[in-house]
Amino acid sequence: MIAYYIVVFVFGLLTGSFLNECISRIPQGESVVWSALHCRCCGARLKLSDIVPVLSYTFFRTRSRCCKERIPVRYLLVDLTAAITFLLLFMKYRMTIDFVVYAYLMSVLIVVAYIDIDHRIIPDELVAAGLVGGIVLFLYNLFKTMDIYGDSKWWNPLLGAVSSSGILFLIALVSSLIYKSDDAMGMGDIKIFVPIGLFLGWRICLLALILSIIAGGFCGVFLIASGKKRKRDTIPFGPFIVFSTFIAVMWGWDIIRWYITRL
Repeated sequence: MIAYYIVVFVFGLLTGSFLNECISRIPQGESVVWSALHCRCCGARLKLSDIVPVLSYTFFRTRSRCCKERIPVRYLLVDLTAAITFLLLFMKYRMTIDFVVYAYLMSVLIVVAYIDIDHRIIPDELVAAGLVGGIVLFLYNLFKTMDIYGDSKWWNPLLGAVSSSGILFLIALVSSLIYKSDDAMGMGDIKIFVPIGLFLGWRICLLALILSIIAGGFCGVFLIASGKKRKRDTIPFGPFIVFSTFIAVMWGWDIIRWYITRL
């Protein structure tokens, strides 16, 4: 069993390296498929040890092999984020279709989180990537029900996509009227909940939405109280969506059952 964990962790590291390329290239409009892997500093083609930042940090002491430029810590964080995420998903779902499905979803969302932190945007390409996976899962669900949906209703994931994004759109509309600004919430935050709803179904998706609002609210209050942000300043909401979605994927039904027993 330990060997399986090691394989999944390494696969997560390799996936994280690809996600790093997505994070770097998508905001610049570069292809993540057809362009060769190259150093972002000097343009040299990369080897395996260069592609995986963890190896570069181990063998080249935080610097690029080809030009000796310092490797941003973010590259290492993305690798480890993907590897740990895959490992936790595997511990819960083992080698099942559920693991494959949610590893794919979280891969897309990890890119969403880091791009939103860096650029305050959620590119449509990532929404589209999530939709492709969500549609495939929707078709699969017509033949074999996903446990996370909680029932066998074929329209469950469609309701999840519409309800969560719709609620967030209403919140954005009200916020824009209150603050008289279109920057209260980006459309990317709203659109990314469409594929999330397809993956999670309406119950767990609404839980992810609630958790993201709570987490974002607490963080906003803390930043304002500490003087790091003003009331009208904005913070990227994407990371809270991603973190809350992961919590919902891992422990969503446990949280719902715990809440129901407290009513």
